Amino acid sequence: MPRLLIIGTGYVADLYLRSLKLYPEIEIAGCYDRNPERLSQFCTYWSLPAVDSFEALLNLAKPDDILLNLTNPSAHYDVSRKGLEAELHVYSEKPLAMEMDQAQVLADLAAERGLRLASAPCSFLGEAPQTIWAGLRAGVIGKTRLIYAEMDDDFISQAPYQKWFSESGAPWPAKDEFEVGCTLEHAGYYLAWLLPMFGPVRTVVAASAALADVTDVTAGAAPDISVGTLFFESGVVARLTCSILARHNHELRIIGDTGVIEIDECWNNAAPVRLRRRFSLRRRLVNAPLARRLKIKGPTHEKLGRKGAAAMNFALGVVEMRDAIREERPCRLSPDLSLHMNEVTLTLQNAGEHGGAVTMQTRFDPVAPMPWAESLAR
Repeated sequence: MPRLLIIGTGYVADLYLRSLKLYPEIEIAGCYDRNPERLSQFCTYWSLPAVDSFEALLNLAKPDDILLNLTNPSAHYDVSRKGLEAELHVYSEKPLAMEMDQAQVLADLAAERGLRLASAPCSFLGEAPQTIWAGLRAGVIGKTRLIYAEMDDDFISQAPYQKWFSESGAPWPAKDEFEVGCTLEHAGYYLAWLLPMFGPVRTVVAASAALADVTDVTAGAAPDISVGTLFFESGVVARLTCSILARHNHELRIIGDTGVIEIDECWNNAAPVRLRRRFSLRRRLVNAPLARRLKIKGPTHEKLGRKGAAAMNFALGVVEMRDAIREERPCRLSPDLSLHMNEVTLTLQNAGEHGGAVTMQTRFDPVAPMPWAESLAR
């Protein structure tokens, strides 16, 4: 049975541990953080074994173990590379790497050594997106033409984030968040849904800017707004907006020939998925005022109650990687999928005022839906 080795015990680590409690059969063999006080606080709270160096953590590894990389984004490449070189499968928080050449090195290394490599977010494996995909496969809106996806989280630099602490007491990492930027942090929540559903993106046309004054926190803020138009090879076009300025809005609308699929919140695995049919009434075109809720037929997956801003099972990706290792099959969260998501995200983030059209260089193979998401309830 693959075990977990955790590196990085900061704010996001508590979200993973709360989710991992849903899977008591998963053994966590050891944890490490470069901050000894934070490591002790985390391991005491969750009753986990701590080690005093990254090398000591890697020395714990057994065949098929998974390194869970929850370090700061700037460290993702170095940590994941060392994990792969130690013959560990690696599941990394987003992004896979801060530079595309680094991400490609990781993907090549994983392929060379026959190891699994994936990056968050894993929410695509959850009930809401799998329900949407089942509806699309069933043709409930006909041919998909257009997608509007919003990832706005209000004016975060004005929020009382100094009072935000994780479950075991880690402060929200404001400096890191502003330096990394909301696009690298949040675009993946919808990209990870849309890519498996509609395939690779051919071209990105985007713009981005840093607008808020956060000089009291950092002198090197990343863009806090990005808007991108994604041209998929399948013919679908999507507009994706990320900001930490506009009022909170996580709405997704998938527009097809005969109707619209809607969802209000991608951070909730069980968020209602609604279908609105389109029809003519007298001389008007009407979208049904009363939506039909789409549901999967039968049970889905373990869910986590709301804890803070999200109601997501952060462990779904780790569990999928574990199952793929045990079953000797490809992981749904493949290195190529993570690599393509990384490329699209960096293109959005780095677009600036004169981004123009950028052709994507990476591709990925089709992704299989979850086995429990074959059909909708009638």
